[in-house]
Amino acid sequence: MASPRRLGIPKSTVSKRVAELEDGLGARLIQRTSRSFTLTEVGRDFLDHARAVVIEAEAAENVVRRRQAEPSGVVRITTSVPTAQFRLADRLPRLALAHPKVRVELHATDRFVDIVQEGFDIAVRSHFAPLPASGLVQRKLSVDPIILVASPGYLDRRGKPRRPEDLREHDGLLTSALATQWKLRGRTGDTVTVAPRGLLIADESMVLLKAALAGLGVVCLPESFTRADTEAGRLVRVLPAWTAGLVTTTILTPHRRGQLPAVRAVIDFLTADADEAGASSR
Repeated sequence: MASPRRLGIPKSTVSKRVAELEDGLGARLIQRTSRSFTLTEVGRDFLDHARAVVIEAEAAENVVRRRQAEPSGVVRITTSVPTAQFRLADRLPRLALAHPKVRVELHATDRFVDIVQEGFDIAVRSHFAPLPASGLVQRKLSVDPIILVASPGYLDRRGKPRRPEDLREHDGLLTSALATQWKLRGRTGDTVTVAPRGLLIADESMVLLKAALAGLGVVCLPESFTRADTEAGRLVRVLPAWTAGLVTTTILTPHRRGQLPAVRAVIDFLTADADEAGASSR
């Protein structure tokens, strides 16, 4: 309980206000003696609730202040090249329009970046396995199934696979000379491993996507990477009951930087925008 000195008001004023409060409540809050005073049991309960009310009031006031204060400043983001191309390229212009005082600096690279040591505010990373524990705050952006697609022209020439085993007779667009097999999972949970004919190998998603659009073969890519082309009919999903795994995209940020209004605004925008994109695709 704050003393009159800490409150900056006379002791007599505090005593008068407490007495008025006790009269209004019809209960004794403070047990007074000639040398000291202590809270009664009812007084302790009242104080606990009063503190909670003050905390909630301060939190409500801070919410209003944060909304009124327009985020501004530089926010540095690092991500891989495919994630920049397929997940951020369309979103960042909308972010700039929504927050004109925030300036985003995007660094796209396929090397590992230590965001703390290199001074980044946000990292956007796509991964197949859970990220290791670290001092970074993680916020999930999306979970994307990896699907098989091919161009209508290719399927007209080679025929549409009816079951996973049919892919052995098809041309595959692969990510690595070592990754020659696709492990597919069906809707019922059963798995099949198949090895298509490796026609083209590229460790860059845009190259594989362009090759599929050119009719070179079947490719495995995250669904969001192919969505615009499948909706436009330039690509067709192959074996729609099967997927080749899941890829998760996560936003990471150092704890202190994540509290900055501009950084928080960017994170909130990206996650809200991803939620809207996911809802519109369902």
